[in-house]
Amino acid sequence: MGVQWSSRAGGFRISFVRRRCSAGMDVAGVVMSDASACCVAGVLEVEERKAQKSYWEEHSKDLTVEAMMLDSRATDLDKEERPEILSLLPSYEGKSVLELGAGIGRFTGELAKTAGHVLAMDFIESVIKKNESINGHHKNASFMCADVTSPDLMIEDNSIDLIFSNWLLMYLSDEEVEKLVKRMVKWLKVGGYIFFRESCFHQSGDSKRKVNPTHYREPRFYTKVFKECQALDQAGNSFELSLLTCKCVGAYVKNKKNQNQICWLWQKVDSTEDRGFQKFLDNVQYKTNGILRYERIFGEGFVSTGGIETTKEFVDKLDLRPAQSVLDVGCGIGGGDFYMAEKYDVHVVGIDLSINMVSFALERAIGRSCSVEFEVADCTTKTYPDNTFDVIYSRDTILHIQDKPSLFKSFFNWLKPGGKVLISDYCKCPGKPSEEFAAYIKQRGYDLHDVKAYGKMLENAGFHDVVAEDRTDQFLNVLQRELAEVEKNKNEFVSDFSQEDYDDIVNGWKAKLQRSSAGEQRWGLFIATK
Repeated sequence: MGVQWSSRAGGFRISFVRRRCSAGMDVAGVVMSDASACCVAGVLEVEERKAQKSYWEEHSKDLTVEAMMLDSRATDLDKEERPEILSLLPSYEGKSVLELGAGIGRFTGELAKTAGHVLAMDFIESVIKKNESINGHHKNASFMCADVTSPDLMIEDNSIDLIFSNWLLMYLSDEEVEKLVKRMVKWLKVGGYIFFRESCFHQSGDSKRKVNPTHYREPRFYTKVFKECQALDQAGNSFELSLLTCKCVGAYVKNKKNQNQICWLWQKVDSTEDRGFQKFLDNVQYKTNGILRYERIFGEGFVSTGGIETTKEFVDKLDLRPAQSVLDVGCGIGGGDFYMAEKYDVHVVGIDLSINMVSFALERAIGRSCSVEFEVADCTTKTYPDNTFDVIYSRDTILHIQDKPSLFKSFFNWLKPGGKVLISDYCKCPGKPSEEFAAYIKQRGYDLHDVKAYGKMLENAGFHDVVAEDRTDQFLNVLQRELAEVEKNKNEFVSDFSQEDYDDIVNGWKAKLQRSSAGEQRWGLFIATK
């Protein structure tokens, strides 16, 4: 029949059944009465689990940090990486934590220090036993050998505050990931969190491997699966996951110039909850197709006025020096960040509220050897320690921010003494706008100011040597050049996109030209020093 393992820990109940198939092989969660009864999907899942288990049995002979991280530099990386990962977690003090793919316990002991209870789970018995030998002194920790893909792994719905995994999903098939996500959403309490970190695109560790069944996916796969997952409770209420952040692991960017180590933090919310501006950006203004259209206009890697031309001009004003740190607020798809990092050897942190933008930026980072990390983040709620950055850079983004004075005070605090801020942004002429322009501003959700008032806000935030330039003439020249290029290559544009896309771009650029020529829509450049 089988053996049931059952435990009640930290308020949530876990049970697990191991069954034996007719062939006598122990297969967790897979029932086979005879070979002919197995469907193709079931066989594939069994083969996937066998391959992954064999892979980790091979690499778990030495139960060391180097073996678990598959990297000869693991000890040094761990010193930076582990604190960074832990700093990204929401508060879990006194909470129930389920750690999936816990390994030998790099994070188990840390989680147990403040959690109410931690259940550490891994599917390699020697590994989880090593974890228990290291962290078993924590009375609020339990240890379990189980495969997360097993349907016989039973966890109470709505019982867990935080599900944590570090390198797990890349060892599951696409179908296994989708199934597990649905189960995790059910296990979580409303308001609970899922944090996970994966290697994307390609491997990072330098350990030699005879075979490698790891799935190095694009980040957008994970984002899509988690974003689209919904769960119903017994009362018929619908719940889903809201993305709080998605970012590169900075330790890998700084030490390996590698952006493929990516982590996500999600929260379980009621499906009726309004997720506001981020949803608007990704579903309306910056849909995937819309971003690619903009990139066609502005040039590869860019979604802001003038592309590489204005980027070179403006960045040249910053006097960047090697090893300086730059924060790019509204980084888009990363073109400006790559330029700064590659030409000036600076470390750039690019943040953007649009999930789609950051997904593209991460993909554009493949094959580049530069110190750039990206994160999905809201600059109005994001915090950094005082005196963190040498430069804060933002291109045509802050028009979306309603409370600019508060944001500029944050910029001032985040900058080191002597640090600079450079902003280009949409502005308006002084006085009351026309009804037509006011309707446009309202429809876009913009907060526009005249150039002088914009500069005054920077002064009020504490900045000195504020330069506030009206660059509308330059804006007009760039718009005319971009429009002429699109019209010249109309057939190619329509072929790659559509006639509707072409019309939207052309009409949009003509409208901007009209508003700016009339003097209503302005474009400002602002530079200031702390």
